[in-house]
Amino acid sequence: MKIKLIAIGKTDEAFLDEGIEKYLKRLKHYHPFEFTIIPDIKQGGKYTADNLKEAEGKLILQKIQEGDHVILLDEKGKMFTSAEYAAFLQKKLNVVNTNLVFVIGGAFGFSEAVYQRANEKIALSKMTFSHQMVRLFFIEQLYRGFTILRGEKYHHE
Repeated sequence: MKIKLIAIGKTDEAFLDEGIEKYLKRLKHYHPFEFTIIPDIKQGGKYTADNLKEAEGKLILQKIQEGDHVILLDEKGKMFTSAEYAAFLQKKLNVVNTNLVFVIGGAFGFSEAVYQRANEKIALSKMTFSHQMVRLFFIEQLYRGFTILRGEKYHHE
């Protein structure tokens, strides 16, 4: 089983790319992980928000395999403390037999088709973050979750 993260669009800020790279390197020591970036829709500014979500949704669904367990990072999803998230992650690693796929939508969120395909939704916070920042926050939390599961010193309570 592989853990995957799918996100829409490139990251505009170098500091975010640097942070993402830092935690991607650290994650390699814990579990197979794949980060897929779907390019922005060409001339996306000419689309309505709903049409853009639909176009992005089709691209997201193309990256998901039939048996994948899909978890959307969505503001209406279930929230966890870091320790609770680590327990959630362990449960998924124990139960899910296929890839565990987390998805970050574009600036306007997900299409209805992507919501229908999802197995569940989680939220990083009650606050709204840019879809670019969520990448760094999620990858760091995934790393943190693994350090918690291994009893390492990264996380303090």
